[in-house]
Amino acid sequence: MLRQSSRLVRFVRTPVRVYSPAPSHVLQRTFAEHHFPGNKAESLEHSQIFKISQAIQQDHSELEDYYNRIVSSKDPDEQRRFQNIFIWELSRHSIAEELVVYPTLEKAIPDGAYRADKDREEHQKVKEQLYEFQKLRPEDHSFLPTLEALFKDLKRHIKEEEEQDLVKLEDALGLTQSKELCQKFEKTKLFTPTRSHPSSPNKPPFETVVSFMTAPIDKIRDLFTKFPDPKSTKPYGGKSP
Repeated sequence: MLRQSSRLVRFVRTPVRVYSPAPSHVLQRTFAEHHFPGNKAESLEHSQIFKISQAIQQDHSELEDYYNRIVSSKDPDEQRRFQNIFIWELSRHSIAEELVVYPTLEKAIPDGAYRADKDREEHQKVKEQLYEFQKLRPEDHSFLPTLEALFKDLKRHIKEEEEQDLVKLEDALGLTQSKELCQKFEKTKLFTPTRSHPSSPNKPPFETVVSFMTAPIDKIRDLFTKFPDPKSTKPYGGKSP
């Protein structure tokens, strides 16, 4: 009987489990949400909708919304939460532009190198201001003045970028390349630092290396950081007062 049992066991096969991948949009959303505090979908399906200029403009719009929420609020907790998301978004946006958009700008248009270097200089100033801002709390007397000075410079940069650089870049790229660049831009934001590090390099390849080293540390900090309820932020229906 023991011999028969052993022979039987020998021929019993473990059922083969057929792997069935989840739908791509589910994977994209799940992956994206692991990198965002809350529920904002920064997924690839988002990037497939937009040209690069539209994706960047949407980031700019969200930053302005967060700024308005901070300066108009009288609640320190709300200010703190929107301060955190403002820092989070601006840090990622700036580095992703430097890693993906500006190298393309340099190659795509005749004066691209000049424009990219000018944008990097403006970013550097904003990064230094953001570094000071992220050390402050709403109760500090320099909290709003620091933010207002930062946003004044940022808004000037945004205006030049949207009205000049991105217009020229879109003309040079065409629709297909613009969408491809947009996808690359959105993917890169998933792996960039979420705090300002103004002493880091601002050009690839060194910026790429430093960013990949710094980002995990920032993301650990994000786990213990307060952010706004996702329903109160764009693109989930949040509006500035």
